[in-house]
Amino acid sequence: MKKIDIEKGSKRADARFRITVEETGPYLIYGQPPLAQQFIMPDAEGESWYFQQGAHFPTDDEPTALCRCGASKNKPYCDGAHVHAAWDPRLTADDAPLLDNVELTEGETLSMTDNPKYCVFARFCDAKGQAWNLVGQPENDEARELAIREASMCPSGRLMAWDNETGTPYEFRFEPSLGLIEDVAIGASSGLWVRGGIPVSRESGETYEIRNRVVLCRCGASHNKPYCDGTHASIRFNDRLEGTPEGETLPEKVY
Repeated sequence: MKKIDIEKGSKRADARFRITVEETGPYLIYGQPPLAQQFIMPDAEGESWYFQQGAHFPTDDEPTALCRCGASKNKPYCDGAHVHAAWDPRLTADDAPLLDNVELTEGETLSMTDNPKYCVFARFCDAKGQAWNLVGQPENDEARELAIREASMCPSGRLMAWDNETGTPYEFRFEPSLGLIEDVAIGASSGLWVRGGIPVSRESGETYEIRNRVVLCRCGASHNKPYCDGTHASIRFNDRLEGTPEGETLPEKVY
C-alpha cells in the first residue's frame, strides 16, 4: 500500500478520526469530531478577517453521513438525494502533495507558498494590501505579522507562510474538528472545513495527503473533488442552515 503523505507543518489526528468519501455518495465521518458552522466575518473595511462559530451539529452516529452533492433536504446530513440529483460525483483531484509546483513569493525573513488550485474564495488574503505584497515589505514587522496571519487564515491551506531562517511553516494548532463555512458577504455557503490532520480517504482505501487544514466540496459542483474549488461562490450555493455567528472566534496568533 502506498505510504500516506503528511504535509509539512501538519500532524495526523488520533486514529479514531477519519473521513471516507463514498464514490457516488456522502462523506462518512468517524470519531465524532465536533461539527459547527464557521462564519467568515469582516473587519471595519468589509474584508474577510476572522471566523466565528455558529450552530453546532451532532456527529454521534458512527459513521455520520454528510451531504456532498448539495441536494439533501436535511443538510448538513445526507438524506439519499445524491441517488437522483443531477451532479457529477467523480473524484477528480490528483494525489500530489499540495506543496508540489507551488508559486513562491520570497521576502527577507518570510516566504509564502501558493497553490491556486486550492483557492476556496474565502478572501482572507485580500486585506491590508494583499498577502503576497505584504511578504515583500522589508523590515516591516507589522506587514510580516499580517502576511503570516492572512496566509494562516486561508482555510484550504492554499497559502502558507514560512520562516526563512528555520524553513518551517506557521500553522494554527487545530484540534480535529469540522466546520461548515458560511460566507454571508457573498450570500453563499462554502465547503466542509476539515481541521487538525483528519485523514480523508476514498472507498478504495487510498488516503489523500494529510493536512492541518483543507476544505472539501459541499455544493457538489467543484471540478477538483473531493476538494472545494470555490464554485459555490459562482453558483451561490446556500445550505439554508439556521445559525448565527455567536460562538468562539478563531485565534489570531499562530505561534
